Amino acid sequence: MASIRDLRTRIKSVGSIKQITRAMEMVAATKLRRFQSRAVTSRPFSQEIVGLLERLAGSLGERLAEHPLFQRGGEGLPTAVVLVSSDRGLCGAYNSNVFRELERWVGERDAQRLEFFVFGRKGQQYVQKRGWKIARLIADPPLEKVDFRSAKQMAKAIQERPGGKARFDEVWMLHTAYDSPVRFVPTWSKLVPIEFPAKESAVPAKKSADPARADEKAAPVGDVIVEPSVDELIEHLIPRYLEARLYNALLESVASEYAMRRISMKNATDAATEMQGLLRKIYNRKRQENITKELLDIVGGVEALR
Repeated sequence: MASIRDLRTRIKSVGSIKQITRAMEMVAATKLRRFQSRAVTSRPFSQEIVGLLERLAGSLGERLAEHPLFQRGGEGLPTAVVLVSSDRGLCGAYNSNVFRELERWVGERDAQRLEFFVFGRKGQQYVQKRGWKIARLIADPPLEKVDFRSAKQMAKAIQERPGGKARFDEVWMLHTAYDSPVRFVPTWSKLVPIEFPAKESAVPAKKSADPARADEKAAPVGDVIVEPSVDELIEHLIPRYLEARLYNALLESVASEYAMRRISMKNATDAATEMQGLLRKIYNRKRQENITKELLDIVGGVEALR
């Protein structure tokens, strides 16, 4: 059994660790609020640019298939994967959840035909360990200082067409979608070819008692005159579309990372507090046993002298 000196040393060590984890929890909570605000404010912009591109693309009709980013590159080309992980550890199961989802997805495909565009050094280490090909690593600036430039660089690499030919068959992105401070889910998104979610069939509205309002709802939407042309607008919107989606994904991933780090550090602090209390009980019991033993020795010595 440990001596009183050993127990005292362990109590002090656990207390030092608890101070560190508590400080890290407070730092993570502060950074979470900042990145959560940025992620939430960037989401409407991303959704709006997707809706704008969808409305403009609908006016092109069959000509939309002629644009290279609205069609697959070809069966013989590799598939690109944009992987968003973290630069550092101590964030619980954040990276583990991402890599588990990545393993499941890669298991359904040929890993030799995949090229990875990686954000975060943990993702780089994971991909390199398995011998998969890294086409590009975005390490500067670090994810903690993520800005729109990183998303712009990645969007430019995705759109790159050497010799005018497609470089990839498809481009997928795996990031952690931020729902709330306690819910964040690894999510797959297809970036290329650009696809829009299928709209659900609208539920027929009830007839209004006011004929004027009924006619207003039933009136078809007329064509909109766009200046410059729709083709030119789409050419300018597609890079912004990719950049906005990538930037929002980066912000949500960083917010999820700090949310998970805050939870992990809180659990570590609670565990340290519990361990410290347990060690103090053992320490007090051991100290009491030693005091009792010393008293018995004194009483025995007094009785012997009599």
